Amino acid sequence: MQRPFLLLAVLGLLVGASSAAQDLGVASAAPSTLAGSQNLFERVADNQKKNERELDLYERVERLEIRKSGADPLPSSTRITRVIPAGTGAGRISLGPDGKPPDPAAYRAELERVVHSLAWAAEDGRAQRDAYERVAKKHREREQLINATRTAFVYTFVGREPRGDRMLTKYRIEPNPAFHPANRTEAIFTKVRGFVWVDEQSCQLARIEGDVTEDISIGLFLGRIYKGSHFMQDRYEISPGVWLPTFSQYDFDGRKFLSAFSIHERTFYTNYRRIGPPKAALPIIRAELDNQSAAQADP
Repeated sequence: MQRPFLLLAVLGLLVGASSAAQDLGVASAAPSTLAGSQNLFERVADNQKKNERELDLYERVERLEIRKSGADPLPSSTRITRVIPAGTGAGRISLGPDGKPPDPAAYRAELERVVHSLAWAAEDGRAQRDAYERVAKKHREREQLINATRTAFVYTFVGREPRGDRMLTKYRIEPNPAFHPANRTEAIFTKVRGFVWVDEQSCQLARIEGDVTEDISIGLFLGRIYKGSHFMQDRYEISPGVWLPTFSQYDFDGRKFLSAFSIHERTFYTNYRRIGPPKAALPIIRAELDNQSAAQADP
């Protein structure tokens, strides 16, 4: 079972927590002016868009824990992967339970594939332009979804909560009864509610948590995500001005065709390192590959 349909809408929430306050008004402003709250959400939106662009420039390690149910204290399986952005996609290299390569030869082969992908993505040919246009098309579709959130939700101030040495402002998000979705994806917004936490000092989205309040049709109505499904994500400052995910949790139940499915995943994101676009990343990863070759050759 693939998750993009619902996750696209969820990510729309992550980025679009912005302009709903501007267009609808915050239902109950924080202890400041309403105009100040509107300005806060505008800056959160701008920062989120920057963060989304930055994510394509950072390699990271993802630890995916799969559970049979959301209540299971321990995962039934765990996969650890090094993710290396490569322009029009990403290289994914499996790691062992200790976060290190279980098989040096296999790891080197995967790293060679990433170098090949980066070298290809760094060229300026017709195939590359077509590939980048497909990526741009997905970004445009994402922007359309984000624009829909401008009128999809009402944000209500709840209170302030400490997180470490930072103070977060919490808002409830609820469907706007006046919102009229233009397509099936936008219709998801009418069936989701939850909370967002904003770091006001930096105007960054720090956390989002939500629940599906009605069954959601997927795949031309050939499947459903059931009411009660849950999602959340934490974000922290990875480098100055850049806030990226550190933890995500998805607990989705439903059916596809006549088969039931259950997705209960927790993902931890660590070891962020900015490697830049393919032309900048290529010498970094190539040098790592060369160092591995030299180490293997050294008796």
